[in-house]
Amino acid sequence: MTESGPLTTHVLNTGDGVPAARMSLSLHRLDSEMKIWTMLSVSMTNEDGRCSGLISREAFVPGMYKLRYETGSYWDSLGQNSFYPYAEVVFTISDSKQKIHLPLLMSRFSYSTYRGS
Repeated sequence: MTESGPLTTHVLNTGDGVPAARMSLSLHRLDSEMKIWTMLSVSMTNEDGRCSGLISREAFVPGMYKLRYETGSYWDSLGQNSFYPYAEVVFTISDSKQKIHLPLLMSRFSYSTYRGS
């Protein structure tokens, strides 16, 4: 499957060894003057835990961004509790021509991320 857009993510439920399907998430950009976050898009992972189309190439300008993953709601949908109600990954874009892939690896009591390709 070809992923579209300059920013993509992939969420893996490492506790169960499966993709985190149907997880809600949102993309935000920091207004550097007012120091407030502006929501740019809301989306959901597909059955493979992937999400693309979060932002267009034209809107992907240098700045500080965050992806907010609704981890608590995801675990609730599976009938399980978790420690984190959500996870936020904050990152800086200096070259908007790059393609950014941000995987989130999570269990009910931990999460980690890295810049993928």
